[in-house]
Amino acid sequence: MDVELQIDDVRSVDGSRAAVVVRCLRGPARIGARFHRIVGSGAPIDLRLAGIEFYRRPVEQLDPAHTALVDLVGSGTAELRTGDTARGWQTIQGSNPPASMPFQPSVRTG
Repeated sequence: MDVELQIDDVRSVDGSRAAVVVRCLRGPARIGARFHRIVGSGAPIDLRLAGIEFYRRPVEQLDPAHTALVDLVGSGTAELRTGDTARGWQTIQGSNPPASMPFQPSVRTG
């Protein structure tokens, strides 16, 4: 696993799409990264990083130690939860796409 994101705040979940504030723990995380594991959970997920909004601007990647609003698309969005001091913070792990994939930010509506 070459990408790791810590879930800070789940802003919205709409079916297979989630808008989530994350902190990059290992990366950078690039558009198209796939996440298949929630650390400490057996829940199956298959999420694709579809968009990254850093200071309200779409970017291609999120570097370690930085925080951004991201769009995650796929199965397992219902497993994501907002972090807190009592339960801790979830971490999702995955892999970046090949470096040759072009940047295509997701378009958010509403």
